Amino acid sequence: MKRFTWLLMSMSAGLLPAPVLAQTSPSPAQPPAGALAAAPTGPWTLQRAVDYALQNNLAVRQQQLTAEQQQASQRINRAALLPTAGLNATQGFNFGTNRDPLTNQFQQLNVRSNNFSGTVQATLFSGFQLRNTVKQGQLDAQAASIDVDKARNDLSLNVASSFLQLLLAQELIRASEARLSTVREQVTRSEKLLRAGAVAESNVLDSRAQLASEERTLVTAQNQRDLAKLALMQQLNLDPAATPSFEVAVPVLPDSDDVLAANLPDPNSTFDVARQNQPEVKAAELRVQSAQRGLDIARGAYYPRLTVAGGVQTGFSSVREQPVLVSDRFETVPVLEETPGLPSSYRPTSFVLLQPAYDRLPYKFLDQLRDNRGEFIQFTLNIPILNGLQSRVGVQRARINQQQAELRAEQTSLQLRQTIQQSYADALAAQRRYAASSRQVEALVVAFRNAEIRFNNGLLNGTDFNIARNNLTAAESDMIQAKYEFIFRRKVLDFYQGRPLAL
Repeated sequence: MKRFTWLLMSMSAGLLPAPVLAQTSPSPAQPPAGALAAAPTGPWTLQRAVDYALQNNLAVRQQQLTAEQQQASQRINRAALLPTAGLNATQGFNFGTNRDPLTNQFQQLNVRSNNFSGTVQATLFSGFQLRNTVKQGQLDAQAASIDVDKARNDLSLNVASSFLQLLLAQELIRASEARLSTVREQVTRSEKLLRAGAVAESNVLDSRAQLASEERTLVTAQNQRDLAKLALMQQLNLDPAATPSFEVAVPVLPDSDDVLAANLPDPNSTFDVARQNQPEVKAAELRVQSAQRGLDIARGAYYPRLTVAGGVQTGFSSVREQPVLVSDRFETVPVLEETPGLPSSYRPTSFVLLQPAYDRLPYKFLDQLRDNRGEFIQFTLNIPILNGLQSRVGVQRARINQQQAELRAEQTSLQLRQTIQQSYADALAAQRRYAASSRQVEALVVAFRNAEIRFNNGLLNGTDFNIARNNLTAAESDMIQAKYEFIFRRKVLDFYQGRPLAL
C-alpha cells in the first residue's frame, strides 16, 4: 500500500513519471499470452477498466493456470485411493538347448513362448497417508483458487491507482492551462502598460519569464498524463499504437465540503471485516490446515502398511505336445520282475500289459492358454522398524512446515492490519492536508489579487509578483494532490470493507 501513496505524490510534483505497475492477468476466452488486446471504443470508467483488466491482464491468467494445475494434482491424489490393475504379455524366441518355460525340460529345439498375466493390487492400510494426502490436496486446491481472487484484488487496486493517477494528471493540466491563460493576459496587459509608460520594462520581462515557466509546467503535466495513460493501458494489456484515442471518463468527484465532512471508517472494524473476506487471509488459513495434514501424512510412516494383490496368468510353448487317446489301437508294455540276488534290479518276463495308445499332437494355442491358467492372491504386511530415521526426520520437517505456515498466516493478518491502519492514517492526513491547503489557497487567492493590482499599477516589482503567483500555484497543486490521495485512500478502506471499487 505504501507504493500507492508514492505514486500519487510523485504525480503532483511534476518531476517523476508515473511508474509502470506490475501487470496482472485473467480468464478463459482471452488472447494468447503476449498478445495485446484491441481496445473497445468510448471513454473508460473505472469499473470498465477493472473488468477489462481482469479479463486480459496476464498475471491473473497465470494464477488461474496455477489453480487448474493444483486441481489436476488433486485428481491424482484421489485416484491413488483406487486399486491398480495391469495386463502384461510377452513373446520370446529361444534357439538351441533351452528350458521349456512350461514343462521345465531342457530340449535342443527352437522354442517360441508366450506369457500373459493380469494383476490387481490395492492398499488396505497405510497409516491413513492416502486419505490425508487427498484432504491436503483439497486444501491446497482451495488455497490456489483463492490466490486467483487475491491476484484479481491486487490488479483492481493497481488499476484504480493508475486510473486516479491519470485523473490527477488531467486535473493538473487543466489547472496549468488556466494559469497559463491568466499569465498570457497578464503579459498582454503589461505590454500595454509599458507602451503607456505606466510600468517599467522589467515588469514585462518578468511576466514573459513567468509565461515561459508556466508553459514548461504545462508540458511537464502533459508528459505526466501520457505516462499515466501508458501505465494504465499496459495494465489493461492494450496496444498504445492501436488505441491512440484512449480516454477515461471523468467521474463526479466529491467537492470540498464532502471531502472535509467525510467520516472515515474505524480501522479496527474495517480489519475485522477484511479478515473475514480478504482472500489472502483465507488462503493462509487453508495452508495452515494443509500443513497440519502434511504432519499427519508424515506420522503415517510410523504405521504398518498392508496391501493385497491378486492375478491370473497363463502361457504357450511351441514345443509342447498334447497326448490324444487312440481308441482303436493299443500298446504292449512288458511286465518286469525283480532279479534274484540283485535287489532293486528288474528283468522282463514273458508277460505283457496291453494299454491304450496315445498320439503326440501339437498343443493348440488357445487350449494351452486355457489349460495353463493359474490364479493367485497374496497379502503383504510391511512393518517399519528402522529406516535410517527417515520417518522421524520427515515428521520433524512436517512440524516445522506447520509452524512456518502458522507464522505466515499471522504475518498475513498483521500485514492486512498494518495496511488498513496505514491507509486510514494516510486518508486522515490527506483530509487534514486538504483542509489546510484549502484555507491556504483561499488566503493566497486574496493575496495574489492584491499583488496583481499593485503589479498592474507599478507598485510591485515582477519578482515579488511571481513569488505570489508561485505560492498560489504550489498551494493549488498541493490541494489537488491531497484531494486525490484522500479519494484513493478512502476507496481502499471501502474496498477492505467489501465494497466495490467505483468512483
